Amino acid sequence: MSVYTVVNDDMLAAWLQRYQLGQLTGLEGIAAGITNTNYFVTTTHGRYVLTLFETLRLEELPFYLQLMSHLARHGVACPAPLADQNDQFASLLAERPACLVTCLDGRDVAEPTVTQCRAVGEMLAQMHRAGATFPLRMANPRGPAWWSQTAGELYPLLDPADAAMLREEVRHQEQHRFAHLPVGVIHADLFRDNVLLRGDAIAGFIDFYYACNDVLLYDVAIAVNDWARQADGEIDAALARAFLAGYQSVRPLTDAERQAWPTMLRAGALRFWTSRLLDFHRPQEGEMTFIKDPGVFQRLLAAHRARSDFWL
Repeated sequence: MSVYTVVNDDMLAAWLQRYQLGQLTGLEGIAAGITNTNYFVTTTHGRYVLTLFETLRLEELPFYLQLMSHLARHGVACPAPLADQNDQFASLLAERPACLVTCLDGRDVAEPTVTQCRAVGEMLAQMHRAGATFPLRMANPRGPAWWSQTAGELYPLLDPADAAMLREEVRHQEQHRFAHLPVGVIHADLFRDNVLLRGDAIAGFIDFYYACNDVLLYDVAIAVNDWARQADGEIDAALARAFLAGYQSVRPLTDAERQAWPTMLRAGALRFWTSRLLDFHRPQEGEMTFIKDPGVFQRLLAAHRARSDFWL
């Protein structure tokens, strides 16, 4: 993620005394994404990822960190948080809540293959099944209520055509509610840069800090919107079908989910168009910042509104 909070070697070495991880030998900022501060941390015992949370409070972290621990124990490929000597997954560092997780041996891909998309879809379904036994609950903080309120703040900042399109899509989504669809724990941000691969195998899903309880199909739509998206905003049908085939090999979609799929794809695009517009017009300050293009999801939403083939 972008580095908003600066941590130096002395600060980190003092904080690491609460763990049994040997001596600090390396600290490197990770400059990608837009929400939290991440560093690679190397000690004489191994390599880890340090996250400092820029918006989440310490008391909010148990859901996310316990979820990752739960999923890892149930065979889902993801980082496992490390407990300190007080058996806590998180504590304050540089006046920010912070945690350490295992560093996975893999890399993200910019141009996924059909085989990789199928593997990601399969692992996402496995995550949804494993999440069914997770006892904690977290409402989606960036669901329909959030995007409706945020859109209202953005309308005056947009040119008339963009504001009209955003208003129309918010109105469309308000006419559709999907409480009858299967719900559970979702990742809510499973983009290509949040999946590490070793060749065609999944090394792990990362960045669970938008995870919450919501409609499972919404999670699938968010993922397909990124994994199968082309630069022009269109969807590569072969990649989308491979992703959905992998997912349904573990958890077949219901008839109701199939009917809701076109609108859910639009919902996934709306959510990230709205958040990127917010980041663009009201950026968060940091040492290194990386603002992503809102137009990517505006073009995708326009393509979804016009399409007739949804790959199911």
